[in-house]
Amino acid sequence: MHMDECRHTLRCRDPQFAVSSTQYSVLSTRNCRLNTQGSVRSTRILLFAICAVLAAATSACRQDGQLQLLGYTTKPPYYEHIRTVYVPTFQNRAFQAGPMRGLEIQVSESVRKHIEMHTPMKVIQDRERADSELLGAIVLTPKNIINRNQLNEVREGEMVIQVELVWRDLNTGEILSRPAGPLPPNFNPDDPPKFIVQSTGRYLPELGETTTSALKRASDSLAYQIVQLMQKPW
Repeated sequence: MHMDECRHTLRCRDPQFAVSSTQYSVLSTRNCRLNTQGSVRSTRILLFAICAVLAAATSACRQDGQLQLLGYTTKPPYYEHIRTVYVPTFQNRAFQAGPMRGLEIQVSESVRKHIEMHTPMKVIQDRERADSELLGAIVLTPKNIINRNQLNEVREGEMVIQVELVWRDLNTGEILSRPAGPLPPNFNPDDPPKFIVQSTGRYLPELGETTTSALKRASDSLAYQIVQLMQKPW
């Protein structure tokens, strides 16, 4: 008789081994049942959570196709009643010389382009048909020297553009760009408080950059900031 057959015969004739095998089978069956019940319970909880989310999302749907749930919304953060904006060429009250000449045209074009690209509003040329107007004036254009080389030549510099803004609702006369807080007691609708926006553009002459390229960077940065300010407050 082979050794494996002897071990099998001894195991089968041993009553203790038979009882332990039965107990092991019962325990295994119970564990399988518990695992199955746990899986079913987890599946039910997951399905319930999915149904709850779908129900909340369905109830949060608006007629305009946007969602609003728990204080959050997919609606663009801009005034719904302002669909068009009139942006005339900015005034330039700063010192104009060299690349500063015509800076107001460059800034105005950059602002119009960013409004068209990043907001649902459209820029139109007719003030009478516009919902709002955005008026601006360049007030400061300083040049800052950040670093010089051993020959006292400019190694790094920056151009600064500072503007005053007024954004007005042409339908109601409301100043949309006014600073937060109550209006001053001597408020004059024809001369409302201005909103100050400032941007900078760096240039490195050793890399072939000039004050002209720095002004272009500053104009684009300024336009981006202005578009951000045209969002309605939270």
